[in-house]
Amino acid sequence: MREEFSRTAMLIGEEAVQRLEQKKVLVFGVGGVGGYVCEGLARCGVGEIAVVDNDVVSPSNVNRQIIATADSVGKKKTEAMKERILSINPTATVRTYDLFFLPETETLFDFSEYDYIVDAIDTVAGKVKIAQLGEQAGVPVVSAMGAGNKLDPTAFEVSDIYKTSVCPLAKAMRRELKKVGVKKLKVVYSKEEPVTPKEEAFTSSGKKIPASIVFAPAVMGLIMASEIVKDLSKL
Repeated sequence: MREEFSRTAMLIGEEAVQRLEQKKVLVFGVGGVGGYVCEGLARCGVGEIAVVDNDVVSPSNVNRQIIATADSVGKKKTEAMKERILSINPTATVRTYDLFFLPETETLFDFSEYDYIVDAIDTVAGKVKIAQLGEQAGVPVVSAMGAGNKLDPTAFEVSDIYKTSVCPLAKAMRRELKKVGVKKLKVVYSKEEPVTPKEEAFTSSGKKIPASIVFAPAVMGLIMASEIVKDLSKL
């Protein structure tokens, strides 16, 4: 047993750690939530992690994204994430895809190659398609609901999408998943009522930018990682 994972083995057993070393996880989105998912997976010794994102690290990411530092601003998020994963576990395999998950790019991914799928992206259409493709491939998916405009990290919980409440993104997801016949989806969400930002900001297209603070996406991402580790190691 490698010393790096010896404390984990003490808790969940050496066989479980060895199983994790053989697993492959596909992570869509490595921002505030997805970055912490990868952090948790890397520190638990998951053997292969594929990361998908077409963004670069910006100064506005530094307040909450684990890959965002003064030194990484301007780097591709996938490359920054790969560097961090390998700095934690140099024997891991890290695949990077510098693209957004869209109808024209979904054919690049064979979900059946993976043991778990992580949805940490923002668009409802993309999230629904990931849930569909995971179900078709028989591969478990865990999906992040809204972390923006949230302050209470203790309010996050794991649920099936159809048992969620309060979260506006979860409401939209329930509606769209019903339309395409997806009957279940593991999600992490919060019942905290969204906080009204003290200041507002907008994208160039006029879309309102959600406010954020590190505690919410970090806790959400680590909860998602814990669910993956629990399921893949058969705890």
